[in-house]
Amino acid sequence: MFEVYKEDMACIKDRDPAAKSSLEILLCYPGFKAIRAYRRAHKLYLKGHFLRARLISQRCAYKTGIEIHPGATIGKRFFIDHGHGVVIGETTEIGDDVTIYQGVTLGGTGKETGKRHPTIGNNVMIGAGAKLLGSFKVGDNTRIAAGSVVLSEVPANSTAVGSPARVVRTKGERVTELDQVHIPDPVMRELRKLHKKVDRLSKELDTIQQNEAEGKESN
Repeated sequence: MFEVYKEDMACIKDRDPAAKSSLEILLCYPGFKAIRAYRRAHKLYLKGHFLRARLISQRCAYKTGIEIHPGATIGKRFFIDHGHGVVIGETTEIGDDVTIYQGVTLGGTGKETGKRHPTIGNNVMIGAGAKLLGSFKVGDNTRIAAGSVVLSEVPANSTAVGSPARVVRTKGERVTELDQVHIPDPVMRELRKLHKKVDRLSKELDTIQQNEAEGKESN
């Protein structure tokens, strides 16, 4: 377990330029506190000590604002940046090298039984305020843009944007930059196309009106 904690701490150093030292991460990072509490609670949960596990997770939620159900399955090098308002449901599965930001919900729809929460692949970034609701898979090397609402499967090597989320393909290239800001926005792209079309039509209308005015003057 100590080696797992070391990996969790090392990944924060790698991904957060604000992290100055291991001691700072240990004492000041709510995300690191939450994942440590989760790993203790999860061990108890697997042994059938459900109440003790929930007590640990709920005490941590009170202290950090991050609620991780001890029944969730979380891989190595998991980083919760900032963290307040994060909720991770009981049947959530999270792979390795995943980063999530504040306000993220990995929840259910309230209409399912059994596996109710998302399965997150490896090397996934989920931006601030994103909501992933239901039992579906988010593929490896995928990014979910801030504020997105995801209700269905997101394929590997892609980006999901908007509410409800739309998928932007990345041509099969591996996502290596964990950046929740510089993400292609298909809605904005379509708006730019519409603006260009309106500009073109306006110019054509101006030309037609000018030709009509010149025709009247010549008559």
